[in-house]
Amino acid sequence: MSDNDPRNLIRIARETGEDAFGEPLNLGERVRDLRKARNWTLEQAARQAGLARSTLSKIENGQMSPTYDALKKLATGLEISVPQLFTPPKRGQVNGRLAITKAGQGAPQATVTYEHELLAETLTKKAMLPYRARIRARRMEEFDGWVRHDGEEFLYVLTGVVRLYTEFYEPIEMRRGDSAYYDATMGHNVVSVSEDDATILWVTSLV
Repeated sequence: MSDNDPRNLIRIARETGEDAFGEPLNLGERVRDLRKARNWTLEQAARQAGLARSTLSKIENGQMSPTYDALKKLATGLEISVPQLFTPPKRGQVNGRLAITKAGQGAPQATVTYEHELLAETLTKKAMLPYRARIRARRMEEFDGWVRHDGEEFLYVLTGVVRLYTEFYEPIEMRRGDSAYYDATMGHNVVSVSEDDATILWVTSLV
């Protein structure tokens, strides 16, 4: 795979650390984390779940083992399923993450056929890779075969006109405002067919 291959973006984004084994779940901590992720006080969460504040406090502090009825109320109040109460978050997950990329301040990654601008580049361990791309290619012959990688991909045309080539479908011409969602393991390439280089937004799944 050459340095100019856009698939390198996917590889780089995925190389964010080693896998880690999960730890035993502490239900009280899990409930507290879910509550704090919603910026709720004990009173707000208890009211939302239809439980007494003291009951919720005891659950969070490990001083009480909740009944199934209480678990159902908790899950309903937190707007999740009961099994999700017992599903620990992945290591490194941070609730309330936010990244702002001002116009023109994305990390540049130029290739022969595309000029990428990585967005939300400061966030590690992302589930999605968003990037803006200027389409330089004008012909399929400019590509070294199909681009294909794991995951799914969303494409949205920002300016100009592009032609989306895929391994199993006829070429599709797309204009500003048009979008496509496709299996990225299927071979795909995009060329610009407008006078100026077209620009698109790409969002690629990383999990």
